[in-house]
Amino acid sequence: MHWYVEVLGKYAVFSGRASRAEYWMFVLFNVLAGIVLGLIDLAIHHQYLTMLYGLATLVPSLAVCARRLHDTDRSGWWQLLLLIPFIGAVVLIVMCALDGTHGDNRFGPRPVPVPARAVPSGA
Repeated sequence: MHWYVEVLGKYAVFSGRASRAEYWMFVLFNVLAGIVLGLIDLAIHHQYLTMLYGLATLVPSLAVCARRLHDTDRSGWWQLLLLIPFIGAVVLIVMCALDGTHGDNRFGPRPVPVPARAVPSGA
């Protein structure tokens, strides 16, 4: 949930870099939310909730994808591959799954990973 809120906090920030964890956790939460809203829409026989959620998360989705591509040292314009049916989506998924460049690149410093929470021992 932390990653989702962080991406929404950077609603329209297309500059900088996003780690794999940030991107994929946002995608996972979007898919889960879409499934839940889709089921609710089926129950009420409308598609309003899914459509509104999709519109609300369109810009953050594009922004986090652009930042993820920046982490792999590619321009955010590579998202235009989505205009090519199926093949474009597959290529974009592979690009977003690749490890980012180590150290700084032309889009900024490498994203700092968030440390795992310390688990108290002996509990």
